[in-house]
Amino acid sequence: MVKGPADTFADALSYATDAGQRLVLFLDALRQRGLQYEEHLSQLAPHVLDYDAELICDGRHLARPVNYVLARIAPPQGLVIDETKRPFVIVDPRAGHGPGIGGFKADSEIGVAMKAGHPCYFVGFLPDAVPGQTIGDVALAEAVFLEAVIARHPEADGKPCVIGNCQAGWAVMILAALRPELFGPIILAGSPLSYWAGVKGQNPMRYSGGLLGGSWLTALTSDLGAGTFDGAWLVQNFENQNPANTLWTKQYNLYSKIDTEVERYLGFEKWWGGHVTLNAEEIQFIVDELFIGNRLACGEVRTSDGTAIDLRNIRSPIVVFCSKGDNITPPQQALDWILDLYSSVDEIRSYGQTIVYAIHDKIGHLGIFVSARVARKEHDEFASNIDFIDVLPPGLYEAVFEPKTGAEANPDLVTGEWVMRCEARTLDDIRALGGNDLDDERRFATAARVSEINLSLYRALVQPWVKATANPALAQALRALHPLRLQYEMFGSRNPFLSWLELAVPQARLERQPVADDNIFLKAQEAVSTQIVSALDNWRQMVERVSEQTFRTVYGSPLLQSAVGIDASSQRRPRSAPKSKLHAELLAKRIAELRGGMASGELLHACVRALLYIGMARESADERSFEAIRRLRRQGEHARRLTLSEFKSLTREQFFMLLIDQAEALRALPVLLPPDREERTAAFKLIEQVATARGPLSGEAADRLDEIRRLFEVASPVGSTPPGKLHIATRRRA
Repeated sequence: MVKGPADTFADALSYATDAGQRLVLFLDALRQRGLQYEEHLSQLAPHVLDYDAELICDGRHLARPVNYVLARIAPPQGLVIDETKRPFVIVDPRAGHGPGIGGFKADSEIGVAMKAGHPCYFVGFLPDAVPGQTIGDVALAEAVFLEAVIARHPEADGKPCVIGNCQAGWAVMILAALRPELFGPIILAGSPLSYWAGVKGQNPMRYSGGLLGGSWLTALTSDLGAGTFDGAWLVQNFENQNPANTLWTKQYNLYSKIDTEVERYLGFEKWWGGHVTLNAEEIQFIVDELFIGNRLACGEVRTSDGTAIDLRNIRSPIVVFCSKGDNITPPQQALDWILDLYSSVDEIRSYGQTIVYAIHDKIGHLGIFVSARVARKEHDEFASNIDFIDVLPPGLYEAVFEPKTGAEANPDLVTGEWVMRCEARTLDDIRALGGNDLDDERRFATAARVSEINLSLYRALVQPWVKATANPALAQALRALHPLRLQYEMFGSRNPFLSWLELAVPQARLERQPVADDNIFLKAQEAVSTQIVSALDNWRQMVERVSEQTFRTVYGSPLLQSAVGIDASSQRRPRSAPKSKLHAELLAKRIAELRGGMASGELLHACVRALLYIGMARESADERSFEAIRRLRRQGEHARRLTLSEFKSLTREQFFMLLIDQAEALRALPVLLPPDREERTAAFKLIEQVATARGPLSGEAADRLDEIRRLFEVASPVGSTPPGKLHIATRRRA
């Protein structure tokens, strides 16, 4: 309906009143943010945890002191923690922000873990690094923390599950490679491990190091900081990835929803503005060894004593959670380390490794560990089914989540609102996500060499002059003048021009008159906002295209590649993990041991072998199957004595036997069975119950169940396939 002049004039008055009130409330929100920032920085150990916490270990008191601490999270009143369940240890990222994002609300990683009954611990850090601390020192401290957690839970059915968020993920993986005995399952949330990986035209942040000429700028920034690197620069890098949100959307969203958005806005900004510092040694290691050098997955990173860090040493299941909407850690950077380390799924299995990945369709980087919807779905399922993940046979899986409707088979075996299923995958499924070709790998290798050269030149020619000039007072002044800090300081208590808000805000709230949704000026405002966002997005896309083309042109130059020692004719990836002859010898010895033990064992071994044989035909398992398997563990005197770790070991042993020689493993199965027919029949019924927990079997899985029935000498149901015929058919497939 077209509005007349009178209606337009009324809309103008209404819009002007609303806009004036919104402006007052908007400025007050920014003022509250500034005051909150000042109060947060005044704390000795600022954090954003929404839970009470008990300090367990202070890293500053260790032999090699660090600014990290271990705290136990106190469960909310009424929430019961089961001390026999494995503890969860959440390690927050130290990437410029302060700690606490893994538990700053009920729907968080900490919240869902405690809801599942697990004791929870938190590894956080203080704002300023201990002088001289290194990444190696931090790893040693985290090892001490895990030892303390394990000692506090002697009755726990499994080692701690450790969650590494973002930058904490690679740190957790480094420690797990050095001290695998400390870890239960590892969950990596938005964690980069393959730093060059990405898709052309989609992941521009990975070009930043090369476009800046390498890590010399990191060294310069640390030197200007008198040996301290300001984490605000890391946050600035994040902000630069989305100028539309940084420069407009975040503020406009607060302004346009000023009546409902303030609390959420202030809660997030408390964490976002809590900038911390790193030592020069720490940030230089991160940039040189990881983000530009990409040395972690290929085993080229070494500890201070020369020990090579090989991620294949990790014995715990690894859960990788990433998102296609993450422009900081895209799926390629979260998953391509698997391609760097292993040539096939069989090689993954040969190391006894279980890798489960889940890819969200659209959530952004921060949403992976702060979104309430993600916490209620993915993180809730991981926490509820962590033992299920722990006993999965070695291999590569994708976690698939389907909503629980109540109509599925055995809904009583489902713990949450989603049914989690792990489907077997191959390395081709990882490659299908897209990634670098050999030419791209050589470009990044060239950028890494150029970075080394530029850093050496900086250290020889410039660094002495910078260090002679820099001092703590200058460093502090530069940190205070950082643009990200100034935006908080400008609206803090020291700004006298905002004192009028104390009188204006109560009046604005008292007389609040929100504008109607059909107001033509409001619609024009929304249209202008949309155009601003579109313009900023277009600018970002143009900059990204130019940056990518510049990187590809400069570092793709055959002349530059030759000058820095990159062989443009080589068909071998510049970064790939070496193979170990020792591993091959140990593997051959283990295979011989397994072959010799196929006829050894008892009823429990036979049941597990039978279940695995049936399950291998389905190439997937879901939580209902594992919940039913819990009942198998409670059958028989010996089964009741098994710990989860022992049951996991038994499961893997039987799985490997089937992989090595399926036909022989099945032929030996009757030897493991008791002579009592009733006992065999009862065991088979339990196997059938577990095998059909997720629904009736069909196809080859049904055929295999019938074959197990014959081997257990249990009568077939009326109308089933004759045992002899089935035996011949399945043997041919095996």
